Amino acid sequence: MKPKLLKMLFGRAGAMLLIVLMEALLLFGFVRNFYEHLAWIEGVLRLFSVLIVLHIIRTSRHLSSDLMWILLIILFPVSGTLVYLFLGANLITSRTLWNLVSSTADSKRYYQQDPAVLREMEKHAPAMRGQFRYIAKSAGFPFYRNAGFDYYGLGEQGYPVMLDELRKAQRFIFLEYFIITEGAMWNGILEILEEKAKQGLDVRVMYDDMGSFMTLSPGYAKRMEQHGIQCVSFNRINPVLNAVMNHRDHRKIMVIDGETAFSGGINLADEYINVHSPYGHWKDNVIRVTGDAVWSFTVMFLTHWNAIRKQDNDFTKFRVSPRPGQPDGYIAPYGETPLDDEITSQNIYMNILNQSNDYCYICTPYLIIDTELTNALILAAHRGVDVRILTPGIPDKKLVWNITRSFYKSLILGGVRIYEYTPGFVHAKVFVSDDRVATVGTVNLDYRSLYLHFENGTYLYASQKIADIKRDYLDTLSRSHEMTAKESTFGPLKTFGLSVLRLFAPLL
Repeated sequence: MKPKLLKMLFGRAGAMLLIVLMEALLLFGFVRNFYEHLAWIEGVLRLFSVLIVLHIIRTSRHLSSDLMWILLIILFPVSGTLVYLFLGANLITSRTLWNLVSSTADSKRYYQQDPAVLREMEKHAPAMRGQFRYIAKSAGFPFYRNAGFDYYGLGEQGYPVMLDELRKAQRFIFLEYFIITEGAMWNGILEILEEKAKQGLDVRVMYDDMGSFMTLSPGYAKRMEQHGIQCVSFNRINPVLNAVMNHRDHRKIMVIDGETAFSGGINLADEYINVHSPYGHWKDNVIRVTGDAVWSFTVMFLTHWNAIRKQDNDFTKFRVSPRPGQPDGYIAPYGETPLDDEITSQNIYMNILNQSNDYCYICTPYLIIDTELTNALILAAHRGVDVRILTPGIPDKKLVWNITRSFYKSLILGGVRIYEYTPGFVHAKVFVSDDRVATVGTVNLDYRSLYLHFENGTYLYASQKIADIKRDYLDTLSRSHEMTAKESTFGPLKTFGLSVLRLFAPLL
């Protein structure tokens, strides 16, 4: 047996799995015993299942994704209802998530839109004022005059820049990542963090407990604290079956002194900089932001940090005075939370698509989308927009990759061009359109990123450096294979299997 499998079976993962299985058996036994003695409970649950289905239909903002729960409850009124209550209902029973709701509401006061900036943008592009107002007002993330950003089309290009900026830190360093894995990349960063902590800087690290479940030990945060680095794991996994465990922190944020921020697709693990290549060449990206816009990244980090460890009553102590410079377009870092009714990331994506005139180029590792987004992609192609989607040629998760491919045929027949990156895996998440708009961040085109996870992105408008993003995209396409409808046609058995799996995509 492989050492990795042994470690999983006899480590934290094995213990969690055993507890979950025992919990499921106890629940099954409890329910079965009650049915045998109290038949009326089944009748109540059946009636309750009808009310739940009606509630889902009435309140759903992404009905095609909620079809899984509707079908499950209709086919299995009793057990399906119980599963929905444990896993599907967004019942905030976690103290951390309650704290996040409170912290997110409190942090809104730190996002202040300069009215002059918004007027400038609306005057420059009247046709796009709806998107500008949506991001700044409805979503609540301000636009800034862009004081500078740099785009790196590979993790190994951005990583040395991250190290250089970390070495320059004088006040504080904040890191928030989905995955941290011990290895060359993380060790290079950790060495600097430990040195900066010794110098008295405020160094904080936050990682998602699920994302780093197989890569870090349960006591890793305490080990970091021993080196002077404040460290927390986000939404720690517990073996109790519930919906709370679905909400993961998928963000990638690094803030240095309030003057520089990094984001993009990369986590802090060796495959992201191609030191380790389990899935061929790893295509990812890094974006470095400087100037006023760094403040939004700072607030995003502190919002999550203070939901777990309340220690900052005033975020403004981390804000720095803006430096004068020649602006180059506009920039708006934004966040996504599953704990409100706003589908910020999907709405931004949809607005980019709907406002595209010439082209809209999309990069995503996973393509598991609802009918609304499918129709928007096809409609844009029918309007004459050159819509292209880049996905991996080598999958990291074969099952998810096959589901992704099941969406190809209808999109291709609708005029959307789809490419697979031949050398390996694509992990970047990018929209770029008409040489004037782009967004770079952590949001995949799948159910989890759009509806369940905490995410972040960077919206860019009218910057000359958007050309760098487009150039990198077209260069990547030159090493990719354009899929055809024939290649995307499966046999009847596989088509049926994938159709079923698409219904259960929210659980994958």
